[in-house]
Amino acid sequence: MQADRDLAAKGAEHSTEVAKTLSAEPEGRHLTHLSVRRPDWLPAYIPELQGLRGIAVLAVVFYHCHPRLAGTWFYGASLWGWAGVNLFFVLSGFLITSILLESRTKPHYFRNFYGRRVLRIWPVYILLLVVVYLEAPWFIGPSVGRAILTAPWWAYLFFVQNLFHLSLPPAVGPTWSLAIEEQYYFLWAPLVRLLKRPWMLGTVLAAALVASPLLRYANFYRWMTPTNTLIHLDGIAWGSLLALGLHRLQLGRRTWVLLGLAGMAIGFSATATVAAGTAFLDSALGIAFAGAVLAAIASTGAHNPVNSALSKGPLAYYGRISYGMYMIHISVFIFFGWFDLKMDPYGTAGNLAVVAFRLMMATLAASVMWYGFESQILKLKKYL
Repeated sequence: MQADRDLAAKGAEHSTEVAKTLSAEPEGRHLTHLSVRRPDWLPAYIPELQGLRGIAVLAVVFYHCHPRLAGTWFYGASLWGWAGVNLFFVLSGFLITSILLESRTKPHYFRNFYGRRVLRIWPVYILLLVVVYLEAPWFIGPSVGRAILTAPWWAYLFFVQNLFHLSLPPAVGPTWSLAIEEQYYFLWAPLVRLLKRPWMLGTVLAAALVASPLLRYANFYRWMTPTNTLIHLDGIAWGSLLALGLHRLQLGRRTWVLLGLAGMAIGFSATATVAAGTAFLDSALGIAFAGAVLAAIASTGAHNPVNSALSKGPLAYYGRISYGMYMIHISVFIFFGWFDLKMDPYGTAGNLAVVAFRLMMATLAASVMWYGFESQILKLKKYL
């Protein structure tokens, strides 16, 4: 998350290098390799993606508050908040694949990529685990030793907690999706480096798009967990396909916008009709969110209310702090559980007060962590 910041330092310089390389090669020679070219109209940093990330994290937060929203106008929408994770997957797929495509021929490819991912992911992740387990009686119960037996440390260390039938404590529950992204980073980076032809990468991504819904349809839950990586590849694969297409297909900006809007229309229509309640629901959401991300990318910088809302103001701010907020919001809910108890006698008004208080405290905690911790560590990326 927030990997688009990694692109800002590379964009213009890389485009010039690619143009020089292609012009220096004999005609047709570069066609045998995966040459990439960022569209001339696309800036290195896309502020609208911050707003989409903000929508995603707020959706997840409200989803985890949905019992408190029962009986209000917000309840129905909050039940769909889990889909924010799917939007995160599409964003990660696009941003990470863009970084990999644009750096695949540069020195220290693996060192730089994995080093940057460690700086971005591990500090907050380790901090969450340390706090939750050291204060196990509060966050997990009843003791540190019992907590370790409930969710073994080795599963978190190797980011495989989503692959085993473990009962994840709620405070670290969000880490299942982080594990999927880490496994994706680990496997996808070598493929982008080694597969020289675009159709090879496209074939891998198409296979993922086909396999995930089929595995869900075949009800492989007997040996797969509901959070298994193989059944949650739709969003990441769509995001990666967006990056591959934008770097390889020389289509006009208007064409990309229309394709994005069409994807949104098709995806959301399918979500509300034929895909609803089926194994293909995530597939439909993947198409819808890929369309939304593509439309935001292709229209970046446009002066209209939608782009302004995504690139400025509260949504963009929540996008900036989204990783920390996603990781710690349930822990914050648990820590301030005493407030929930005080509000219980007041019915719906008390429930709305709980939701507002949770959002306020999670925002405050994530902001402090971003400015006092995450952003300071990210300064080390200049050495990679």
